[in-house]
Amino acid sequence: MAITGESHSQFHVLAVDDSIIDRKLIERLLKTSSYQVTAVDSGSKALKFLGLHEEDDHSNPDRVPSVSPNDHQEVEVNLIITDYCMPGMTGYDLLKKVKESSSLRNIPVVIMSSENVPARITRCLEEGAEEFFLKPVRLADLNRLKPHMMKTKIKNEKLGRSRKA
Repeated sequence: MAITGESHSQFHVLAVDDSIIDRKLIERLLKTSSYQVTAVDSGSKALKFLGLHEEDDHSNPDRVPSVSPNDHQEVEVNLIITDYCMPGMTGYDLLKKVKESSSLRNIPVVIMSSENVPARITRCLEEGAEEFFLKPVRLADLNRLKPHMMKTKIKNEKLGRSRKA
C-alpha cells in the first residue's frame, strides 16, 4: 500500500509565528502537504530548537555555538517559515541569525507577513530569504517550498559524503 505524499514526509519544517491562529493554520497546511512540522511561537524558541543560542552569536563568529544535548532535538530542519512581525525577535532578525550561523546558513528561510510592504519584502529577499508569502498563506504557496528543500537536501547529502570520505 503506497502512501500519497510519502516523498514530502522526509522534509521537516520549523514554523515560527507568535499568533496561535496563524501558527495552527500554517501547521495544518504543512501537514496537509505531508511535511513534518515543529511549530514554535518566537524567534528565540526557534533558535533554541535549532541549537543556536542568542548569547553565542557575536562573541566569536568562527566559534561553533555551544549546544547541550538537552537543548534541542536532533532533527534535521529542511526549511524555516517565519512570521515577519513578532515581539522580541522579528522574522527578519531570525533570518539574519540563521544566515550568519555557519551551521544553519544552508537552511532555506521563508518569511510570511500580513502586510504587503515592498521595501520589507526586498530587504528580506536581499538578506537571503528564499520566498516572501503574504498571509493568509495558501496551499498553492506551499507548493513553492519543495524545490528549496530539495536543493538543500542534495547539498547536505554531498556534504555528508565528503565528510565521510
